[in-house]
Amino acid sequence: MRPPDGAVPGDVDAPARAAARRPELDALRLAVVLGLVLFHSALVFDASDPDFYVKNETTTEVTTVLAGLAVVWAMPALFAVSGWAARRSLSRRSAAGFARERLLRLGVPLLVATVVLLPFPVWVRERTREGSDLSYAEFYPRFFDVRLEPAEAPFVVQGDHFESGHLWFVVLLLAWSLLLALAAAVAPRLTAPRAFDGVGRAAARRRGVVLLPAVAMAAACVPGLEQDYAGWPRWAYLAFFLGGALLAGDERLRAALRRDAPLAGVIGGAIFAGGLAAFLVADAAGADAFTAADAASVIFRVLFGAAGWLFVVAILGGLDRWALRRSSAGAGRQGEPAPGRGARAYAYLLVAGMPLYVLHQPVVVGVAALVVPWRAPVVVELAVVVVASAAVLLVVYDLGVRRWRLTRWAFGVRGPSAPGGVPSSP
Repeated sequence: MRPPDGAVPGDVDAPARAAARRPELDALRLAVVLGLVLFHSALVFDASDPDFYVKNETTTEVTTVLAGLAVVWAMPALFAVSGWAARRSLSRRSAAGFARERLLRLGVPLLVATVVLLPFPVWVRERTREGSDLSYAEFYPRFFDVRLEPAEAPFVVQGDHFESGHLWFVVLLLAWSLLLALAAAVAPRLTAPRAFDGVGRAAARRRGVVLLPAVAMAAACVPGLEQDYAGWPRWAYLAFFLGGALLAGDERLRAALRRDAPLAGVIGGAIFAGGLAAFLVADAAGADAFTAADAASVIFRVLFGAAGWLFVVAILGGLDRWALRRSSAGAGRQGEPAPGRGARAYAYLLVAGMPLYVLHQPVVVGVAALVVPWRAPVVVELAVVVVASAAVLLVVYDLGVRRWRLTRWAFGVRGPSAPGGVPSSP
């Protein structure tokens, strides 16, 4: 039998062949980060999320459907790519060196943003929606009136006003990375290239093996979904992260993803459609489909979890198929744009990924607070919030972050010409 897409069953050296940098994964990370500007702008007008920092007087269900199409795959894919990048980074460093690098790249921006940026959206919500007349100077110390709650791990710092906001992703990514470093230090065999050799052999020989984790993801979602973390239970993201780390260690799994990507996409689409129908049934009955115990809500969560993994397989495998075709057609190196202005803009944004992620939500909230009093049509206000937020973000990044060594360090950028300054880059 011909091995699928270059995977050789029984090839004992396959796990040891380290994957080269994957430009198509850099592009996926950047697309998700930039898409968050649109996503959080849409929440201003979304009828299903009453707790967002700024809320328009007129809301719509359309954004709920569009958000559902994104949350089922976007952050899971980002965690999977982050796991791949973390495993790649760990292969070049000791466990202690990897932990130190993660603390610098993720911990420093998290600390800086918590002190400088996170109080602002909460204050805006207090001012615009709670009727508070507190000045920012008066509110700021209240934000840091905190307590420790280990049961909320890894979000152990809690408070009446304190929150991690959009940086929950950085909190989780840092926690999962440090767990991976701990595993590498305590049980190095778990992160060795051949640690899961049997999984690689099985995936190479049998179609559909890489789809099986969808069952575990479905089970993980049964107890309930957490709306604060883009709709997924926080611990499900650890599974996506570890799944990505496993994929980084075995080229046979990568080949299996390429082979099974179309099948995953078809099954995932059908399952997601069923989940959406179950969600609508639960919603019509007045149930909270994220947490309720009625049959429709549970079915929705089961199908949501399964579809999430299948979509990640379809996206990662599909991107790899595209990158290989592009490479074999002689269109330049994998996933990289042709030289010119487009390539320069793309490289500029790749380096900007982490700062843009850290900065984007406070900017969106600030712009939205100025726009919603207009009472213009929703489409007009949404377009203004998106365009204005994007413009402000680029100006703040270019003038306030990119040009200074201290601010580049504070926002997790390795250097002025680093190839991948997104949160999960190695």
